[in-house]
Amino acid sequence: MTVSTTFNRRQSGAAAVIEVPISIAPMMDRTDRHYRYFMRQITRRTLLYTEMVTAQAIVHGDRDHLLGFTPSESPLVLQVGGDDPQMLATCARVAADFGYDAINLNVGCPSDRVSSGNFGACLMAQPERVAEGVAAMMAASSLPISVKHRIGIDDRDRYEDMANFVDTVAQTGCRHFTVHARKAWLQGLSPKDNRTIPPLRYGDVHRLKQDFPHLWIEINGGFTQLDQVSEQLDRVDGVMVGRAAYDQPYLFSAVDQRFFAADEPALSRQQVVEALLPYVDQWVSQGLKLNKITRHMLMLFAGQPGSRLWKQILTEESCKPGAGVEVVQQAMAAVQRQSDIQTQLGAAVH
Repeated sequence: MTVSTTFNRRQSGAAAVIEVPISIAPMMDRTDRHYRYFMRQITRRTLLYTEMVTAQAIVHGDRDHLLGFTPSESPLVLQVGGDDPQMLATCARVAADFGYDAINLNVGCPSDRVSSGNFGACLMAQPERVAEGVAAMMAASSLPISVKHRIGIDDRDRYEDMANFVDTVAQTGCRHFTVHARKAWLQGLSPKDNRTIPPLRYGDVHRLKQDFPHLWIEINGGFTQLDQVSEQLDRVDGVMVGRAAYDQPYLFSAVDQRFFAADEPALSRQQVVEALLPYVDQWVSQGLKLNKITRHMLMLFAGQPGSRLWKQILTEESCKPGAGVEVVQQAMAAVQRQSDIQTQLGAAVH
């Protein structure tokens, strides 16, 4: 399925929605600014998210460090975690000031409590509290507001429980709901296990779209191929891809043409690396350790000749004192040599 959709905010009543058919999930310790800049060389149109940042950290912490990003990362959504309406309102204003395109409230993380208050999936048991937070954010900023949640938690996992949650929050005017199609066990499973052990229930999300056709419903959970995304877009409005976007980053090289009808061709893997070199050099010259960037690039050549050498060189050399852009160039040269060998072998066979 090809979706000819461009990045835009669609206004309906009091709420705006970014209508983008495919996004990359917010992932802790993964979707930082360096990963996002890397992915922007591969896909220009996919909606990107920050890592989850607690409302308390935004209110009291170093905002430039926590929230800084490169303009080319847009369209970009700030994901926040918290349940205090006043703090969430502050987050919405700050997000607008920083230039984010939207803000998302985390009601899906399978952790029941962080520092001063509730955040994440446990809030599904408190739909009115979530609605208060969303209403406060909407009143504080004109940015599109969305909610990312699970299909249920613990024993509150009936479809009716999720529908009641969505209906309650939607009364605020919020129209964008991203649904991780697994329930969360808050007692007995770790956050890591909660990403894989509870079974996927896509049908519940499809039913949600049928019952709430006026809402923008996005599905998340278990998608590893673009054909799966296409299939889902026949049933829902958007698809969010998580770990596959990190483990197979170049998968997204086909996204802009396939789902956005983009005319420009995708960059090759080598062109992606070349586009990153000035960025790498700039950050390393400012004192950033090279591996803070290259750790996100390890899977760029997955399945290609030279992939092992690429990962080995970046892993072993990027952590050394003084490591700079020349390490990336060295790894790229090793990939090219291996690719040339494969080509010569192939020509010899024929």
